[in-house]
Amino acid sequence: MSFIKGHIDLLVRLGKIIKQNGVNPLKVLGTLYRTDDLKFGKHIGTDKYGNRYYQNDFYFYGRNRWVIYADHVHMDYDASQVPPEWFGWLHYKTDLLPHEDPARVQRRWMIDHKENMSGTKEAYMPYSTTKPKVEPWKPPQN
Repeated sequence: MSFIKGHIDLLVRLGKIIKQNGVNPLKVLGTLYRTDDLKFGKHIGTDKYGNRYYQNDFYFYGRNRWVIYADHVHMDYDASQVPPEWFGWLHYKTDLLPHEDPARVQRRWMIDHKENMSGTKEAYMPYSTTKPKVEPWKPPQN
């Protein structure tokens, strides 16, 4: 009897996963391709960049909070796209959500979060005003 109950529980969980990730099988496969994982959980919130945050305590501690990055980034996502107010919640530094945290203060002089642009055309490239000590060899012109 417990064998059947276990399989029924698996089917119920599969149904919840499919329902949360899209009823369309192509959408479910697209989510699986993008995230390498299919989970179901309670939608906790969405940040101003479109990232969606979820939690399900059925999963192990450390894997029970996750982020689904905004659709507009497609496969070009990385962890630097998570703003600091959600980073603390995602990494168990606090259980308070950003809108519930009394310590979170936004000042006029604080700049908005920006993802790490290394490896893109918008990456920071420092320049030097000193003459280089080694100059490249230039072949003679005929």
